Amino acid sequence: MQFLPSLPTSPSPRIMKRILSIDYGKRRTGIAVTDPLQIIAGGLTTVDTRDVLKFLTDYVRREPVETIVVGLPVQPNGAPSENQSRVRCFTGELKKALPEVEVVFYDERYTSVMAHQAMLQSGIGRKRRRDDKGLVDEISATIILQNFLEYRRLKH
Repeated sequence: MQFLPSLPTSPSPRIMKRILSIDYGKRRTGIAVTDPLQIIAGGLTTVDTRDVLKFLTDYVRREPVETIVVGLPVQPNGAPSENQSRVRCFTGELKKALPEVEVVFYDERYTSVMAHQAMLQSGIGRKRRRDDKGLVDEISATIILQNFLEYRRLKH
């Protein structure tokens, strides 16, 4: 019979917090989130933009979130897009509502185009692509978050 030595008890493991991203739009906002280990980005939902602040504060109360990545709309030439002022205004409200959560911007150029391409490549039918307007926003938020995770890994 073999006995294994008892292992020293260690303090409870650090609670991993999620990273959340948003693709803020005039009507709808796509939301994506990582797993607790911050490895994989996945689409969470699409929310009516007028309800997004409440949704986010409720979510952060239920799930530990360390960072919210906000897609910053920029034109291909680097100039601010027409939606950027709305995004910056919303981000100010978000920082006030959730001061314990880091809020960062990430360039969202071409994410909508990439989201449409992903939908086509995944085989999502034409009817669903046409009828589910929020799906592209959720996929865009996922692309923003996955790109942010890759950038952060390369930086470290």
